[in-house]
Amino acid sequence: MIYSIVKKMKHKIYIGADHAGYNEKEKLKKYLLETKHIVLDTSRKYKEKDDYPDIAKDLAKKLKKEKDKKSVGILICGSGIGMNIAANKVKGIRAAQIYDKFSAKYSKIDNNINVACFRAREFRYRKMRKLVNIWLDTAFSNEKRHKRRISKLE
Repeated sequence: MIYSIVKKMKHKIYIGADHAGYNEKEKLKKYLLETKHIVLDTSRKYKEKDDYPDIAKDLAKKLKKEKDKKSVGILICGSGIGMNIAANKVKGIRAAQIYDKFSAKYSKIDNNINVACFRAREFRYRKMRKLVNIWLDTAFSNEKRHKRRISKLE
């Protein structure tokens, strides 16, 4: 089966991070802006005692209201897990934790996720950047079986 790759497509990207992912978010935001994406930072200034559920839900709600349905979100926290759980509480959001090339590619092909979650701890920024590119450059398969499964999530 052949899946399409969306090369060089510019995206509108909402990005957010808690204190644990703040530095990586700043580096990734700079990179995404340099590569001509539209980046909207929804996280607050660095605060050691911020809470990832607040940041994830804020980004998810803004993304849900977005008129351009091709817009996506990226969330970064210490483990990536907390952001993933919190974002998925918002109806219409399909978030997944990305940790390797396979999860970056097939989270989009099969599940058409609109929020990618990353861990900041013990995860190299260069790897994160590479996985973000794979995720952004991959298109949803648009297959009936995947559409049917996604509709059951809604």
